[in-house]
Amino acid sequence: MFGLFKKKSPIEKLQEEYKSCMEKAHKASHHDRKLSDSLMAEAEVIAKKIDALKAN
Repeated sequence: MFGLFKKKSPIEKLQEEYKSCMEKAHKASHHDRKLSDSLMAEAEVIAKKIDALKAN
């Protein structure tokens, strides 16, 4: 309730985006391997951005 209007940090936003990409990649892996691989690559780029923000 108290966190209702709290803005998310850039790291939190990227973590949610990473989680979403990973879930989509997992679901796509059952039907379309190329799509799954591209989503995994996108998630890896997001993970690198998260690491870079944490390092700063």
